[in-house]
Amino acid sequence: MHPHQNPHPRPNPYQSLPSRSFWRSAVAEPEPSAVGDLWNPAFSLGQDDPVLTAGSCFARHIGPALRDRGMNWRDTEPAPPGLTPAERRSRQYGVFSFRTGNIHTAAAFRQWLSWASGETTPPDEVWCEDGRFHDPLRPTVEPDGYDSAEALLAARRTTLAAIGGALATARCLILTLGLTEAWEDRATGAVHPVCPGTVRGTFDAGRHAFRNFTFAEVHRDLSAALALAHAANPALRVVLTVSPVPLTATATGGHALTATTYSKSVLRAVAGQLAQEHEQVDYFPAYEIITGAPFKAAFYEPNLRTVTPEGVALVLRHFLGALTPRPAVPRPAAPRPAPGARPDRGEDVWCDDAVLDYYNPR
Repeated sequence: MHPHQNPHPRPNPYQSLPSRSFWRSAVAEPEPSAVGDLWNPAFSLGQDDPVLTAGSCFARHIGPALRDRGMNWRDTEPAPPGLTPAERRSRQYGVFSFRTGNIHTAAAFRQWLSWASGETTPPDEVWCEDGRFHDPLRPTVEPDGYDSAEALLAARRTTLAAIGGALATARCLILTLGLTEAWEDRATGAVHPVCPGTVRGTFDAGRHAFRNFTFAEVHRDLSAALALAHAANPALRVVLTVSPVPLTATATGGHALTATTYSKSVLRAVAGQLAQEHEQVDYFPAYEIITGAPFKAAFYEPNLRTVTPEGVALVLRHFLGALTPRPAVPRPAAPRPAPGARPDRGEDVWCDDAVLDYYNPR
Protein backbone atom coordinates (compact mmCIF):
# COMPACT_ATOMS: atom_id res chain seq x y z
CA MET A 1 0.00 0.00 0.00
CA HIS A 2 1.28 3.48 -0.83
CA PRO A 3 2.36 5.30 2.35
CA HIS A 4 -0.04 8.17 1.63
CA GLN A 5 -3.09 6.03 1.09
CA ASN A 6 -5.67 6.18 3.83
CA PRO A 7 -8.50 3.74 3.11
CA HIS A 8 -9.75 3.68 6.71
CA PRO A 9 -9.71 7.23 8.11
CA ARG A 10 -10.09 7.47 11.85
CA PRO A 11 -11.29 10.47 13.88
CA ASN A 12 -8.46 12.99 14.32
CA PRO A 13 -7.97 16.76 14.82
CA TYR A 14 -7.39 17.49 11.13
CA GLN A 15 -10.98 16.64 10.25
CA SER A 16 -12.31 19.79 11.89
CA LEU A 17 -9.76 22.29 10.55
CA PRO A 18 -10.81 25.07 8.12
CA SER A 19 -9.54 25.18 4.56
CA ARG A 20 -7.05 27.93 5.44
CA SER A 21 -5.08 25.38 7.46
CA PHE A 22 -4.20 23.28 4.41
CA TRP A 23 -1.50 24.27 1.93
CA ARG A 24 -3.38 23.17 -1.19
CA SER A 25 -6.59 25.09 -0.59
CA ALA A 26 -5.02 28.06 1.21
CA VAL A 27 -1.90 28.60 -0.89
CA ALA A 28 -1.48 26.42 -3.96
CA GLU A 29 -4.92 26.62 -5.57
CA PRO A 30 -6.04 30.29 -5.17
CA GLU A 31 -4.74 33.03 -7.40
CA PRO A 32 -2.11 35.03 -5.45
CA SER A 33 -4.46 37.99 -5.16
CA ALA A 34 -7.10 35.70 -3.64
CA VAL A 35 -4.90 34.29 -0.88
CA GLY A 36 -6.61 35.55 2.24
CA ASP A 37 -7.52 34.93 5.84
CA LEU A 38 -3.85 35.35 6.77
CA TRP A 39 -4.46 37.25 9.98
CA ASN A 40 -7.07 37.05 12.69
CA PRO A 41 -6.40 40.10 14.90
CA ALA A 42 -6.11 39.37 18.58
CA PHE A 43 -7.83 42.67 19.41
CA SER A 44 -9.93 45.34 17.74
CA LEU A 45 -8.66 48.69 16.53
CA GLY A 46 -11.11 51.48 15.90
CA GLN A 47 -10.65 54.22 13.35
CA ASP A 48 -10.16 56.82 16.10
CA ASP A 49 -7.78 54.77 18.24
CA PRO A 50 -4.30 56.36 18.39
CA VAL A 51 -1.78 54.20 16.53
CA LEU A 52 2.02 54.50 16.70
CA THR A 53 4.52 53.06 14.23
CA ALA A 54 8.25 52.45 14.63
CA GLY A 55 10.92 50.13 13.34
CA SER A 56 12.94 49.36 10.25
CA CYS A 57 12.80 51.00 6.85
CA PHE A 58 9.69 49.04 5.79
CA ALA A 59 7.82 50.56 8.73
CA ARG A 60 8.02 53.99 7.12
CA HIS A 61 5.27 52.96 4.72
CA ILE A 62 2.79 51.94 7.39
CA GLY A 63 2.04 55.14 9.30
CA PRO A 64 1.36 57.45 6.35
CA ALA A 65 -0.68 54.70 4.69
CA LEU A 66 -2.82 54.33 7.81
CA ARG A 67 -3.30 58.08 7.96
CA ASP A 68 -4.28 58.23 4.29
CA ARG A 69 -6.93 55.59 4.99
CA GLY A 70 -8.49 57.60 7.80
CA MET A 71 -6.85 55.88 10.76
CA ASN A 72 -5.61 57.90 13.73
CA TRP A 73 -1.88 57.55 13.11
CA ARG A 74 0.07 59.72 15.56
CA ASP A 75 2.89 61.86 14.21
CA THR A 76 4.35 63.12 17.47
CA GLU A 77 6.96 65.42 15.91
CA PRO A 78 5.35 67.18 12.96
CA ALA A 79 7.52 69.14 10.57
CA PRO A 80 7.96 72.86 11.22
CA PRO A 81 6.22 75.13 8.70
CA GLY A 82 8.07 76.23 5.60
CA LEU A 83 9.77 72.95 4.69
CA THR A 84 9.31 71.56 1.21
CA PRO A 85 8.14 67.94 0.84
CA ALA A 86 11.69 66.93 -0.10
CA GLU A 87 13.08 68.64 2.99
CA ARG A 88 10.53 66.93 5.21
CA ARG A 89 11.49 63.56 3.78
CA SER A 90 15.24 64.12 4.05
CA ARG A 91 14.90 65.21 7.67
CA GLN A 92 12.56 62.27 8.34
CA TYR A 93 9.48 64.16 9.39
CA GLY A 94 6.21 62.28 8.97
CA VAL A 95 7.95 58.92 8.55
CA PHE A 96 7.59 57.23 11.92
CA SER A 97 5.58 58.32 14.93
CA PHE A 98 8.85 59.40 16.53
CA ARG A 99 11.81 61.08 14.89
CA THR A 100 14.20 58.30 15.81
CA GLY A 101 15.11 57.29 12.30
CA ASN A 102 15.11 53.59 11.51
CA ILE A 103 15.07 51.24 14.49
CA HIS A 104 16.39 48.03 13.01
CA THR A 105 17.01 45.82 16.03
CA ALA A 106 15.22 44.82 19.20
CA ALA A 107 18.21 46.09 21.19
CA ALA A 108 17.89 49.54 19.65
CA PHE A 109 14.15 49.64 20.33
CA ARG A 110 14.76 48.66 23.94
CA GLN A 111 17.31 51.41 24.45
CA TRP A 112 15.02 54.10 23.02
CA LEU A 113 12.26 53.07 25.42
CA SER A 114 14.72 52.80 28.28
CA TRP A 115 15.97 56.33 27.67
CA ALA A 116 12.45 57.69 27.19
CA SER A 117 11.28 56.16 30.47
CA GLY A 118 14.28 57.44 32.41
CA GLU A 119 15.40 53.91 33.23
CA THR A 120 18.78 54.71 31.68
CA THR A 121 20.47 57.81 30.28
CA PRO A 122 21.65 58.06 26.67
CA PRO A 123 25.33 58.82 26.07
CA ASP A 124 26.11 62.47 25.44
CA GLU A 125 28.61 61.72 22.66
CA VAL A 126 28.27 63.80 19.49
CA TRP A 127 30.12 63.61 16.19
CA CYS A 128 31.55 66.82 14.73
CA GLU A 129 32.33 66.99 11.03
CA ASP A 130 33.10 70.16 9.09
CA GLY A 131 31.78 72.34 11.88
CA ARG A 132 28.43 70.54 12.05
CA PHE A 133 27.23 68.24 14.83
CA HIS A 134 25.66 64.84 14.19
CA ASP A 135 23.85 62.44 16.51
CA PRO A 136 25.52 58.98 16.66
CA LEU A 137 22.17 57.51 17.71
CA ARG A 138 20.26 58.83 14.67
CA PRO A 139 22.85 60.03 12.14
CA THR A 140 20.43 60.26 9.22
CA VAL A 141 17.69 62.33 10.88
CA GLU A 142 19.40 65.68 10.27
CA PRO A 143 21.52 65.12 7.15
CA ASP A 144 23.13 68.57 7.45
CA GLY A 145 23.71 68.22 11.17
CA TYR A 146 23.09 70.71 13.99
CA ASP A 147 24.66 74.06 14.73
CA SER A 148 25.88 72.93 18.14
CA ALA A 149 26.09 69.95 20.45
CA GLU A 150 23.52 71.63 22.69
CA ALA A 151 21.03 71.88 19.84
CA LEU A 152 21.60 68.22 19.01
CA LEU A 153 21.04 67.04 22.58
CA ALA A 154 17.97 69.25 22.94
CA ALA A 155 16.46 67.74 19.78
CA ARG A 156 17.11 64.26 21.12
CA ARG A 157 15.39 65.14 24.40
CA THR A 158 12.39 66.34 22.39
CA THR A 159 12.17 62.96 20.69
CA LEU A 160 12.49 61.08 23.99
CA ALA A 161 9.70 63.18 25.50
CA ALA A 162 7.55 62.49 22.43
CA ILE A 163 8.06 58.75 22.82
CA GLY A 164 7.10 58.80 26.48
CA GLY A 165 4.05 60.97 25.96
CA ALA A 166 2.72 59.05 22.98
CA LEU A 167 3.13 55.62 24.56
CA ALA A 168 1.12 56.73 27.57
CA THR A 169 -1.94 57.57 25.45
CA ALA A 170 -1.78 55.20 22.46
CA ARG A 171 -4.09 52.30 21.81
CA CYS A 172 -1.69 50.37 19.58
CA LEU A 173 1.99 50.31 18.63
CA ILE A 174 3.00 48.65 15.36
CA LEU A 175 6.68 47.67 15.53
CA THR A 176 8.47 46.35 12.45
CA LEU A 177 11.55 44.26 13.20
CA GLY A 178 14.30 44.45 10.58
CA LEU A 179 17.69 43.02 11.53
CA THR A 180 19.64 40.98 14.01
CA GLU A 181 23.00 42.51 13.02
CA ALA A 182 24.20 45.68 14.74
CA TRP A 183 27.26 47.52 16.01
CA GLU A 184 27.64 48.13 19.72
CA ASP A 185 29.80 50.79 21.35
CA ARG A 186 32.00 49.08 23.93
CA ALA A 187 32.58 52.39 25.69
CA THR A 188 28.96 53.42 26.18
CA GLY A 189 27.01 50.21 25.60
CA ALA A 190 24.85 51.95 23.00
CA VAL A 191 23.68 50.09 19.92
CA HIS A 192 24.20 52.12 16.76
CA PRO A 193 21.54 52.25 14.03
CA VAL A 194 24.28 51.87 11.38
CA CYS A 195 27.95 51.04 11.54
CA PRO A 196 30.04 54.12 12.46
CA GLY A 197 32.08 55.24 9.50
CA THR A 198 29.38 54.45 6.95
CA VAL A 199 26.84 57.26 7.14
CA ARG A 200 28.71 59.39 9.68
CA GLY A 201 31.39 59.09 12.30
CA THR A 202 34.62 57.11 12.31
CA PHE A 203 34.90 53.38 12.75
CA ASP A 204 37.11 52.23 15.62
CA ALA A 205 37.76 48.48 15.60
CA GLY A 206 38.73 48.59 19.25
CA ARG A 207 35.54 50.33 20.27
CA HIS A 208 32.82 49.28 17.86
CA ALA A 209 31.90 45.60 18.21
CA PHE A 210 29.81 43.64 15.74
CA ARG A 211 26.80 41.82 17.18
CA ASN A 212 24.55 39.31 15.49
CA PHE A 213 21.84 38.81 18.08
CA THR A 214 20.55 35.34 18.88
CA PHE A 215 16.96 34.28 19.44
CA ALA A 216 17.48 34.46 23.22
CA GLU A 217 18.95 37.96 23.03
CA VAL A 218 16.21 39.31 20.73
CA HIS A 219 13.56 37.74 22.95
CA ARG A 220 15.20 39.28 26.03
CA ASP A 221 15.42 42.76 24.52
CA LEU A 222 11.90 42.77 23.11
CA SER A 223 10.47 41.41 26.35
CA ALA A 224 12.19 44.20 28.27
CA ALA A 225 10.96 46.79 25.79
CA LEU A 226 7.39 45.51 26.04
CA ALA A 227 7.61 45.66 29.82
CA LEU A 228 8.67 49.31 29.61
CA ALA A 229 5.87 50.12 27.16
CA HIS A 230 3.22 48.46 29.31
CA ALA A 231 4.56 50.14 32.44
CA ALA A 232 3.82 53.44 30.70
CA ASN A 233 0.46 52.25 29.38
CA PRO A 234 -0.98 48.97 30.67
CA ALA A 235 -3.72 49.06 28.02
CA LEU A 236 -1.30 49.36 25.08
CA ARG A 237 -1.65 46.74 22.36
CA VAL A 238 1.41 45.84 20.29
CA VAL A 239 1.44 44.43 16.76
CA LEU A 240 4.79 42.95 15.75
CA THR A 241 5.76 42.55 12.11
CA VAL A 242 8.96 41.52 10.34
CA SER A 243 10.30 43.56 7.46
CA PRO A 244 10.48 41.68 4.14
CA VAL A 245 13.43 43.84 3.06
CA PRO A 246 16.64 41.73 2.91
CA LEU A 247 19.97 42.79 4.36
CA THR A 248 21.87 45.17 2.13
CA ALA A 249 25.09 43.58 3.37
CA THR A 250 26.14 41.26 6.16
CA ALA A 251 29.12 41.82 8.45
CA THR A 252 29.29 38.10 9.28
CA GLY A 253 31.50 37.40 6.28
CA GLY A 254 28.92 34.92 5.06
CA HIS A 255 26.58 35.05 2.10
CA ALA A 256 23.99 37.82 2.14
CA LEU A 257 21.20 35.34 1.34
CA THR A 258 21.89 33.01 4.25
CA ALA A 259 22.52 35.96 6.58
CA THR A 260 19.15 37.40 5.61
CA THR A 261 17.47 34.06 6.23
CA TYR A 262 19.03 33.90 9.70
CA SER A 263 17.93 37.43 10.63
CA LYS A 264 14.38 37.07 9.40
CA SER A 265 13.98 33.58 10.89
CA VAL A 266 15.08 34.74 14.33
CA LEU A 267 12.87 37.82 14.24
CA ARG A 268 9.85 35.89 12.98
CA ALA A 269 10.31 33.22 15.63
CA VAL A 270 10.67 35.76 18.44
CA ALA A 271 7.62 37.71 17.27
CA GLY A 272 5.55 34.55 17.21
CA GLN A 273 6.81 33.50 20.62
CA LEU A 274 5.95 36.85 22.20
CA ALA A 275 2.49 36.79 20.62
CA GLN A 276 1.92 33.45 22.34
CA GLU A 277 3.26 34.67 25.67
CA HIS A 278 1.39 37.99 25.90
CA GLU A 279 -2.30 38.53 25.24
CA GLN A 280 -1.61 42.19 24.42
CA VAL A 281 0.87 41.27 21.67
CA ASP A 282 -0.08 40.09 18.20
CA TYR A 283 1.86 39.18 15.06
CA PHE A 284 0.88 40.45 11.61
CA PRO A 285 2.39 38.53 8.64
CA ALA A 286 3.72 41.39 6.51
CA TYR A 287 6.84 39.31 5.90
CA GLU A 288 4.90 36.32 4.60
CA ILE A 289 2.66 38.47 2.40
CA ILE A 290 5.66 39.76 0.45
CA THR A 291 8.04 36.80 0.56
CA GLY A 292 5.58 33.89 0.50
CA ALA A 293 5.76 31.28 -2.26
CA PRO A 294 2.48 32.29 -3.99
CA PHE A 295 3.76 35.81 -4.66
CA LYS A 296 6.98 34.70 -6.44
CA ALA A 297 8.94 37.84 -5.54
CA ALA A 298 6.52 39.86 -7.67
CA PHE A 299 6.43 42.69 -5.12
CA TYR A 300 10.15 43.47 -5.22
CA GLU A 301 11.85 46.02 -7.41
CA PRO A 302 14.60 44.71 -9.74
CA ASN A 303 17.15 45.01 -6.91
CA LEU A 304 15.18 42.26 -5.08
CA ARG A 305 15.21 44.38 -1.92
CA THR A 306 12.86 47.31 -2.32
CA VAL A 307 9.18 46.49 -1.92
CA THR A 308 7.04 47.97 -4.68
CA PRO A 309 4.12 50.31 -3.97
CA GLU A 310 1.83 47.46 -5.02
CA GLY A 311 3.41 45.25 -2.36
CA VAL A 312 2.96 47.89 0.33
CA ALA A 313 -0.66 48.32 -0.75
CA LEU A 314 -1.21 44.57 -0.52
CA VAL A 315 0.17 44.46 3.03
CA LEU A 316 -2.07 47.34 4.08
CA ARG A 317 -5.07 45.76 2.40
CA HIS A 318 -4.60 42.59 4.44
CA PHE A 319 -4.03 44.60 7.61
CA LEU A 320 -7.01 46.89 7.32
CA GLY A 321 -9.20 44.20 5.80
CA ALA A 322 -8.70 41.98 8.83
CA LEU A 323 -9.41 44.83 11.23
CA THR A 324 -12.65 45.69 9.42
CA PRO A 325 -13.70 42.39 7.85
CA ARG A 326 -16.43 42.18 5.27
CA PRO A 327 -18.99 39.36 5.16
CA ALA A 328 -17.46 36.28 3.60
CA VAL A 329 -18.76 35.15 0.23
CA PRO A 330 -19.60 31.43 0.41
CA ARG A 331 -17.62 29.26 -1.98
CA PRO A 332 -18.81 25.93 -3.29
CA ALA A 333 -17.07 23.08 -1.53
CA ALA A 334 -14.71 21.01 -3.61
CA PRO A 335 -15.34 17.27 -3.56
CA ARG A 336 -13.36 15.43 -0.91
CA PRO A 337 -10.79 12.99 -2.29
CA ALA A 338 -11.88 9.40 -2.21
CA PRO A 339 -10.32 7.24 0.49
CA GLY A 340 -6.98 5.95 -0.69
CA ALA A 341 -6.47 8.72 -3.25
CA ARG A 342 -3.10 10.40 -3.43
CA PRO A 343 -3.36 13.99 -2.18
CA ASP A 344 -0.94 15.42 -4.72
CA ARG A 345 1.79 14.58 -7.19
CA GLY A 346 5.49 15.25 -7.56
CA GLU A 347 7.79 15.50 -4.59
CA ASP A 348 4.92 15.19 -2.09
CA VAL A 349 5.27 11.44 -2.65
CA TRP A 350 8.33 11.67 -0.43
CA CYS A 351 6.74 13.88 2.25
CA ASP A 352 5.26 11.89 5.08
CA ASP A 353 2.91 14.70 6.09
CA ALA A 354 1.35 14.91 2.63
CA VAL A 355 -1.35 12.55 3.84
CA LEU A 356 -2.74 15.42 5.91
CA ASP A 357 -4.17 16.99 2.76
CA TYR A 358 -6.70 14.17 2.74
CA TYR A 359 -8.52 16.01 5.54
CA ASN A 360 -8.62 19.31 3.65
CA PRO A 361 -12.28 20.43 3.58
CA ARG A 362 -11.87 21.81 0.05
